[in-house]
Amino acid sequence: MYEIKTMNNIAQAGLNVLSAKGIMVNVDAEDPDGLLIRSAKIHDMAFGDKLAAIGRAGVGVDNVPIERCTEKGIVVFNAAGANAQAVVELAICSLVLASRNIMDGAFWAKSLAGREGIDAEVEAGKKNYVGPEIMGKTLGIIGLGNIGSRIANAAIGLGMDVIGYDPYMSVESAWRISGEVRHAEDLGTVFRNSDYILIQLHLTDKTRGMLGAEAFAQMKNGVRIINLARGGLVDTDAILAAIASGKVARYVTDFPDDKLIGAKGVVAFPHLGASTPESEEKCAVMAAQELADYLMDGNTKNAINLPDVNLDRAGEGRICVIHMNVPRMINGFLDIIGEENMNVAHMINKAKGDIAYTIIDVDSPVTKDMAEKIAAMPHVRRVRVL
Repeated sequence: MYEIKTMNNIAQAGLNVLSAKGIMVNVDAEDPDGLLIRSAKIHDMAFGDKLAAIGRAGVGVDNVPIERCTEKGIVVFNAAGANAQAVVELAICSLVLASRNIMDGAFWAKSLAGREGIDAEVEAGKKNYVGPEIMGKTLGIIGLGNIGSRIANAAIGLGMDVIGYDPYMSVESAWRISGEVRHAEDLGTVFRNSDYILIQLHLTDKTRGMLGAEAFAQMKNGVRIINLARGGLVDTDAILAAIASGKVARYVTDFPDDKLIGAKGVVAFPHLGASTPESEEKCAVMAAQELADYLMDGNTKNAINLPDVNLDRAGEGRICVIHMNVPRMINGFLDIIGEENMNVAHMINKAKGDIAYTIIDVDSPVTKDMAEKIAAMPHVRRVRVL
């Protein structure tokens, strides 16, 4: 029986997925087969030899040591797309908050509590909180993945012109996105032509600080910036300087820090992007399904550090190999299987950068000796027999 350790409060619907498949959930598990987490930071956590997979009931995985997991043959999953609707709705809210001076107006109105003659004071003071409409304005979106493409479609529905930039857009997102969204060949096109810019990317070494002083210098005066993806995508010092100079009219972010809190021109949420009961449940269910599918059948849908591999069962035994993407690995596996007088019933191999993943179904149960021989091959990270 497989055992999953949870490290945050996980929606019951997700736990039910695991129990229905006979997988034990134990918050106190000492050497689990998998971890199911939300925001728990596990960079310094010691991983047991049994740990085969980590499921993140959310999208971002910056709380997980991806490189270390890959080296140890631990597959990391996220709930890509499960929180999309929640983030899209917050993005529409953010567009309005970036444009109309609603937050400052609301705080000012609240400050009038207990005073007489509020009606007249409100009418006289409302002129201080005027903001433009979003209809007819241009929204530039950097990152047209599962969420960015949906935001683009929603903005088109609200009467905005949309420019999108994403050199790595998936086929799925391309099919989903409206034909009215204009494709930008480079970031400069987005910067120069947008009244509003929304960034929806993963945080990596390449994207960290992507919106900084150099980027702001290329933008229109009075541009409005929205960041619901990750705080590190926008350089805090640079955007505060851009606000002070008038280059940026307002910055809406889901990732406040010490410098942004209370700063003029900044609207900061306490990381509310996926904070809906519906989103938390969908994320938990998806992450639980991914863990169960990998532990029981070796499939890697939505894996962060492995290629997306799915293979229906065939034959009597299944062997799953995580290995380096180097020549002649498959030949080596097949030679060992042939030495055992077994036939291959079905197999698949895919690569993702330097790492590769192979699933082989054979017509007889996999022997311990065969698994050990494959595990001993150079460049093999992990072997699982299912």
